Amino acid sequence: MTENTAPTPTTAVALRYDGTGAPRITAQGDGHIARQIMKTAAEHGIPLYEDENLAHLLSQVELGTEIPANLYVAVAQVLAFVYMLSDKTPEHLAQKSGIDAFKPK
Repeated sequence: MTENTAPTPTTAVALRYDGTGAPRITAQGDGHIARQIMKTAAEHGIPLYEDENLAHLLSQVELGTEIPANLYVAVAQVLAFVYMLSDKTPEHLAQKSGIDAFKPK
């Protein structure tokens, strides 16, 4: 009998976005380090988004730097996914619309 499990991604990248500038790369790694990044995120309730191609592209960005402009749309889709899962609104958008930012609805 074989176990039906999804393969573990070999590359992981962590992003931080505070609402100013572009998101920054805060962690990246392959293999064991990738698994540790995902474990740490899960332990802290940080949503995981799996996209092997995007992870590969982001892993080429220097740690601590903002993502390049050519990846803005792809990363914006990830951020929208995370905000949707968290039922939150980015603070800078909330101020314009009068919504309580980062508070569950």
